[in-house]
Amino acid sequence: MRNGIKVLSVSLALVAVTVSFSRCQGFNGLSALNGTAVTVNPYFISGNAQDRETLKELFTLLETGVQNSRQQLAIVNEIANTYLRQREFGRLVNFLNERLHRYPDDPYNAHYLFMIAFAHQQMEAYPVAALYFDMIVKNYPDLEIQGRSIHLAALNQLVTLVEDPRQRLWYYQELISRFGDQIDPGPVYFMLGQAYEGIGEWDNAMRAYTRFLAHSRPGVDIPGFPDAHSYARRLVDFNNSAKDWTFESLDALAVAVKSALSAGAPGRLLRYHAKVNFFTRTWENEDSAVGAGAGHAVFNLADFMRGNRIHHTNRVDVSSNGNEAFLRTWGWHPFLPIWYFYFRRIHFPPDPEMHGRWEWAGIFYGDRP
Repeated sequence: MRNGIKVLSVSLALVAVTVSFSRCQGFNGLSALNGTAVTVNPYFISGNAQDRETLKELFTLLETGVQNSRQQLAIVNEIANTYLRQREFGRLVNFLNERLHRYPDDPYNAHYLFMIAFAHQQMEAYPVAALYFDMIVKNYPDLEIQGRSIHLAALNQLVTLVEDPRQRLWYYQELISRFGDQIDPGPVYFMLGQAYEGIGEWDNAMRAYTRFLAHSRPGVDIPGFPDAHSYARRLVDFNNSAKDWTFESLDALAVAVKSALSAGAPGRLLRYHAKVNFFTRTWENEDSAVGAGAGHAVFNLADFMRGNRIHHTNRVDVSSNGNEAFLRTWGWHPFLPIWYFYFRRIHFPPDPEMHGRWEWAGIFYGDRP
C-alpha cells in the first residue's frame, strides 16, 4: 500500500508554501525586532553555518517580529522547508508539535498537522502519519493552501495508509460526497465497493460497483487492481442474472455436459453454459477472450456439431482442482478440432445458496500447451 503514496507532488505542494523569507509580509531580517533580545532553543538550530544563521533569524522573527497568523505561516513554512531540505524530519515534528501546543487556536493548525503527518511518512511511521491525517479531517475545519484543500489531500493519503475497511469506507464516502467535482469518481467507487465487500455489505458493494462501471471503461488504471473493470463487470452481471445454469457440484455439471455431447444435443449444451461472463479463447492469448460476458451469443454450437461426432474424455483433466476443472473434447472442426470446456466453482458471497456451486464458464481452443 505504501507505493501508492503520492507525497512528492501533492504533499510537498501543501507542506512547502513558497513564500520567500526576504519578502515575508514586509519583514526584512532582524529590522522588525526593534532590538529585542530573544533566546532561541539551540535544539532547533541545525545544518551548516548559513542554515544555522537563517534559522536563528527565523525563530527570532517568529517570537517577536509578527503577530498576524498569516505572516507567522510564512515564517513557519520557511523553517519547515529548511528542515525538509536537511531531512531533519524529527526536528520538524518537534518544532510543529510545540507550536500546536502553544497556539491551539491558530487557524493554520490543520496545515501544520499535515506537515507533521508528511514528516512521519518520510520516516516510514505510516500508522502515526495516518493518525494525524485522520485528526485533520475529523477535528479541524478545512483549509486551502495554494488553492488545494487540506481535507482532500489528507483523505487521499488516508485511503492508501489505512487498512481497516470500515475506516476506508468513511474516507471514500467523504471523498465522493464532499469532493465529487474534484476527483475521478470511477476509481473511488470501485474502492468503495471493495470497502463494502470487506465488511460484508454486498448490496452496497454492488451499488458501488454499478456506479464504478458507469464512470469508467475497460483498462481503467487503479493501482493494485489491474482487472478492476472486468472484476466489477463479472460481479454486477452475475448479480443481475437468473443464475439458472449452475450445478450443485462439479460431478453433476460434468455428467450433464458429457451426456449432451454424447447425444449430440446442442440445445442442452446451450442451457448448461453460463449466460453471463462466458468466454472463448485460445491458450496462448489470455487477454483476448472473445465475447467475454456475451454468453450464448458468442457462437452457435449447433453449427459445429452438425455432421460431426464430438468426443470427450471420461474424466476431467488431471490439472483440475477444487476451484476449476477442464474437460477435453474433440471432433469440432478440421482446423481446430480440440476444445477444452472450462468449469469453475462460483465465488459469489452475496448469495450463500449460489456461492460454491459450479458453472461451465468458457472454452479454450486447442490442445493444452
